[in-house]
Amino acid sequence: MTQAARTRPAPIPDAANEDVREEELREAGYARLPTDQGPANPGEPAEAPHYDLIELLFFAYRDFVADPDRILAEYGFGRAHHRVLHFVDRHPGLTIAELLDILRITKQSLNRVLKELIEQGYIAQRTGTSDRRHRLLTCTPQGRELAQRLAGVQGERVRRALAEAGPSLRDPASRFLLAMIEPGERAAVSRLIAGGDPAPEVKP
Repeated sequence: MTQAARTRPAPIPDAANEDVREEELREAGYARLPTDQGPANPGEPAEAPHYDLIELLFFAYRDFVADPDRILAEYGFGRAHHRVLHFVDRHPGLTIAELLDILRITKQSLNRVLKELIEQGYIAQRTGTSDRRHRLLTCTPQGRELAQRLAGVQGERVRRALAEAGPSLRDPASRFLLAMIEPGERAAVSRLIAGGDPAPEVKP
């Protein structure tokens, strides 16, 4: 296990998916999240939150996921199914451990979603080559078709936004979003987005 893996925070239950129960959050230790404690030094004025950007991110994300939500509803799937399909389609041969690291959800939540996608023929799994304990995930033709359909509607929204705001803003937007990620995670995220393997299979 690498030092980064040892220091990485515990996975956060998939709270964005409504079917994850509140008790899962409590069991994982996320029931009481930090609240605004005010300025570090009493007497100093607190820096005002960037409410405009906070709320723009909220509304942008709300509409960004609304497009695939309508498609997912046709299949009885939710956002957790979408995320699994997306990353397995983008990275065929992804292991369950790598997927857990990307999604940062509980293993229980992933197992439930993965079981449904496998049973309904959207994802297939096979035994790893360098480590037979690993299960490698790939989309079936049916799963790839759905993943591409979902990516298509989100890609269209991004294209419309860039056309309206100006294509020159693509690079600054990418740098801003990358800067929102924890510094220690940025290199791995950049490699993943660029199409590199999330991590090599770990040999015993």
